[in-house]
Amino acid sequence: MLDVKADAASRQAVGSPDGEAQPLVVEGLSHTFGERHALRNVSFQVNRGERTMLLGLNGAGKTTLFSLITRLYNHRSGSIRIFGWEIKHKPSEALARLGVVFQLPTLDLELSVAQNLYYHAALHGLPRSEAGARLRREIERVGLTDRLREHARTLSGGQRRRVEIARALIHRPKLLLLDEPTVGLDVASRQFLLDHVRMLAREEGLAVLWATHLIDEVDADARVIVLHQGRILAEGPVPEVIRRANATSMREAFDNLIGERSE
Repeated sequence: MLDVKADAASRQAVGSPDGEAQPLVVEGLSHTFGERHALRNVSFQVNRGERTMLLGLNGAGKTTLFSLITRLYNHRSGSIRIFGWEIKHKPSEALARLGVVFQLPTLDLELSVAQNLYYHAALHGLPRSEAGARLRREIERVGLTDRLREHARTLSGGQRRRVEIARALIHRPKLLLLDEPTVGLDVASRQFLLDHVRMLAREEGLAVLWATHLIDEVDADARVIVLHQGRILAEGPVPEVIRRANATSMREAFDNLIGERSE
């Protein structure tokens, strides 16, 4: 009985699962590597059915932020909540609702596409029959059904990225994180990923946080967070950020913002 009460108290303290909770809430998050400040008092949220573009130069702190949200690093200050679950206290509940596409490729090239996907499903405890149905649906949506039995190493860079997105969605997460997913891809592959993720947010209500240093990936229908030297300089719908920066385009707004705050 005491354990039940303690668990209930813990849930009340760190948030309730799902319900009306925001997909991602980051508050007062800072992180250092030795004496170098990678993040400085970062706070923002990601909403349901919304694409939030995390825009910053290389070294701005984007990958550090993703590493903290995904628990590759532990955060010592601030708070990270995924659908109400404080990730430091309830990591399993939080991470179960999260899909991730990391910047560096993570497919096992010696396995087939299907084996890569089944392995991910097993990590999330999905029965093989259910996993099979889900992976077939996701791989069909990225146009690679005919490559399921082939080794991952035979795929192009763009095709591997498509598989990684399919893999990230097999356990049906409600929040998707993508860290520089289009780096090194050709124009067609890049556009496919942008369109696919836009569809997922619009039609399925998926919450998306997409990190990029490419300003032209930040379209007018998205929200944007401008991160520079570990600090958030601006946040909001793209047209609003452009207006507040006294600019006529996102590129001009970005230049104005980082020009004012560069050290």
